Amino acid sequence: MRVHDIMSSPAVTVTPDVSIREAAGLLASHGFTALPVVDSELHMVGIVTETDLLRGEYADTPESLDSPVERVMTSPAFGMGVGSSIALVARVMLDDHVRCVPIVDGSTVVGVVTRRDVVRALARTDTSIAADVRRRLEIYGGVLDWSVSVRDGVVSIGAEFVDPESEQVVVALAGGVVGVADVRILTGKAVS
Repeated sequence: MRVHDIMSSPAVTVTPDVSIREAAGLLASHGFTALPVVDSELHMVGIVTETDLLRGEYADTPESLDSPVERVMTSPAFGMGVGSSIALVARVMLDDHVRCVPIVDGSTVVGVVTRRDVVRALARTDTSIAADVRRRLEIYGGVLDWSVSVRDGVVSIGAEFVDPESEQVVVALAGGVVGVADVRILTGKAVS
């Protein structure tokens, strides 16, 4: 499973000239912990977090709340590619003690993934994952002679494929379901 399967998109972002007060309002109204800071072309130039907004002199006086976020944002900031695995994003969140990771296509912010998004993906049951995989496969190929089982997020698909391209499509479709950790094809075998 990849971050593009669980990211919030489009991302709520701010520009460097947005006031601290406005950024705080966006964080509060959306329930976010961080906002990517972007330039006019949506290229990430930093990130502003709850901690950044609460730091030092900026929380001390009402006038300082009208200062631009560029004065408190973390820069440079990192983002992860849309094809990054959820496991890698989770590891970065833990290792770097961050709660929100911007997702980029090149240097353009296209979404964000939060700890809550990762936990939500982890919480899916094998039964609901299997139902979603079956639904996707039925849309792709109707009711063919295949079987689907899921255990701990690992999908096993029993089927006979007429060509390698069809097998690759089935793996991609199943792998795109939120909660899928891996896809295994059992050619010519039914799974239980």
